[in-house]
Amino acid sequence: MTTVGIVTGAGRGMGEACARRLADTVDVLLLVDRDEEGAAAVAKDLNDAGSRATAEAFGLDVTDREGLARLADRVAQAGTLRAVAHAAGISPSMADWRRIFEVDLIGTALLAEALRPLATEGTAHVYFSSMSPLLAGVAPEPAVGAILDDPLHEDFLDRILEAVGPDLEQSTLAYPWAKYGVARFARKEAVRLGSVGARVLSLAPGIIDTPQGRQEAAKQASMQRLIAATPLGRTGTSEEVAAVVAFMLSDEASFLNGIDILVDGGVFAAVRDR
Repeated sequence: MTTVGIVTGAGRGMGEACARRLADTVDVLLLVDRDEEGAAAVAKDLNDAGSRATAEAFGLDVTDREGLARLADRVAQAGTLRAVAHAAGISPSMADWRRIFEVDLIGTALLAEALRPLATEGTAHVYFSSMSPLLAGVAPEPAVGAILDDPLHEDFLDRILEAVGPDLEQSTLAYPWAKYGVARFARKEAVRLGSVGARVLSLAPGIIDTPQGRQEAAKQASMQRLIAATPLGRTGTSEEVAAVVAFMLSDEASFLNGIDILVDGGVFAAVRDR
């Protein structure tokens, strides 16, 4: 059996670290990124290093249904889907509220929809959420939660804006809501795929030293305060996050399913009761 892995956002940051970590765990590794050149550079590096996997760059925006269908076809052609690390996403300073929801939550749901028919016993998915919903105290009423549970509804963005209120148009609020939706979606998808023996989880990074993280830190003073409050006294690294992702996707985590794993150096524990 030829095993296939997918890493989205694989051209840099945590996605690249996940790709490097997973390259020796599958036979074919598809490196998905809007920046196909960046993904191709990582793929070449992995192939030149003699990794177990044959790495392939796959240029794709995760909101592109047709592109996702091509991705699913490539997986089916290559072998059996084994591992998915969905690290692609955008942060508050990168776009407006609609685009944040489109990429972070709707894109996750579209990826899951495209790959769902390929799930089988041993398939595992990890979607990247965030610690931001915990810090923001996102806890929707059931009616709002029901809207979040249907991110592919044609009127989803209008519905969630009406349900949460106009403050959602602030990207700094849209982001934790979208990422809360990702963690919630992972729980629902775990239930959907459990009958075939597949697992779905989400991972919530804290403040991680990546190009995107540094961009956010430069624009949001609150991030510096969180770094100062982190019990370990530093930011995390992409490699530390990737190590947790690799475990979550491995057979060693075969009974880990339907939960959100927080990887934040203890900062939420430090600030939650303040």
